Amino acid sequence: MKKLISGIFVFCSVIILAQEAIQFQELPFKDIIAKAKKEKKLVFIDAYAAWCGPCKMMEKNVFTQKSVGDYYNANFINARFDMEKGEGREIAAKFGVRSYPTYLFLNGEGELVSQNSGYMEEGLFLTMAQDINSPSNKKGSLKERFAKGEKDPSFLINIMKLNSSSDYNFAKQASERYFENKKATEEITKEEIGFLLFFLKSTEDSNYKTFSSRKADIVKFLPEDTYKEFDSQLKLSKILAQSIDDKNKKINEEFFMKSAEPLVGKELALSKLNQTKLSYYEQHANYPEFEKAALDYYKNADAYDPNELLRAAWVFSDHIKTPSSLKKATEWAEKSVMRGETSENTYILAKLYFLTGNKQLAKTYATMSKNIATQTQKDSNLADELLNQLK
Repeated sequence: MKKLISGIFVFCSVIILAQEAIQFQELPFKDIIAKAKKEKKLVFIDAYAAWCGPCKMMEKNVFTQKSVGDYYNANFINARFDMEKGEGREIAAKFGVRSYPTYLFLNGEGELVSQNSGYMEEGLFLTMAQDINSPSNKKGSLKERFAKGEKDPSFLINIMKLNSSSDYNFAKQASERYFENKKATEEITKEEIGFLLFFLKSTEDSNYKTFSSRKADIVKFLPEDTYKEFDSQLKLSKILAQSIDDKNKKINEEFFMKSAEPLVGKELALSKLNQTKLSYYEQHANYPEFEKAALDYYKNADAYDPNELLRAAWVFSDHIKTPSSLKKATEWAEKSVMRGETSENTYILAKLYFLTGNKQLAKTYATMSKNIATQTQKDSNLADELLNQLK
């Protein structure tokens, strides 16, 4: 009888604890958003991973607290998604979830209104929710509010923080409105300078006016040489844009150097030009021009990161036929392998040895690539194909 009573007591205790905890809705993501919109509430999503220790601690120690359950159940539509399974993967990609646990708060339009992460004690977890559950976050779509001209600084900062990776253009527009409305007499903070520089990509951007006029304030937080270098890069970007002939898929090198050299000097101008040529000609599959630019840019290969050299070597191995150029690319790949052997760099080196006629070394490194790929559970198909050619 005592065992029966004890069992009933435990069972009832579990039910009570479950009722006091956060009630997570087991619905598809779109239905969670629709429910929040209908009930005019925000969504709280616990973005977790099955292996995450702090996630399990939150589930055990915090989500079960009566004060937490009462507040979250009354004010939010709550849901949990494993970020490494099913819909969780899409949610993680959409909102840039990279650490666990992450707490996502969304409005009824499915827009992010706040994102926080890490283990939190009960009090902090409640305070966070109370701050987020403000009337301003329930006004409707962030984009609709922005389109209507909302200028509240905290609103604009929130857009910048939440959308910098998921919707850069929207965040950039918010930054421009923010600085357009910041009075010249107001002190500019270190955080604001971070926003300014992050969203400033061209001298044509409206934020460039703030960057120029507030130089004295900005150099209080970063060296003046850094400010000047950043300014030079912005100006070079404008010249590069004017130098690109998209119709003929070419870069007007003469115009660029004539415009850029007086501004930043020959060495920096030439370096920027070659960087752009590499990117532009690879993007447009103009490999003869890519070949010339790479040989010129990486003339002093020791000055460059081996991984950067390896990328150029890969392009050469796929698209370049000139024996002397392939020999140079082999040297680039060797530098990467010397730093550390991977299935990728040993394969590229093997292929370049094959293309330059050194079949013995090609076989050695293709075998090495296959073995490393097998050990690290990566695809070894390319190495297998090369080994078949070498038979």
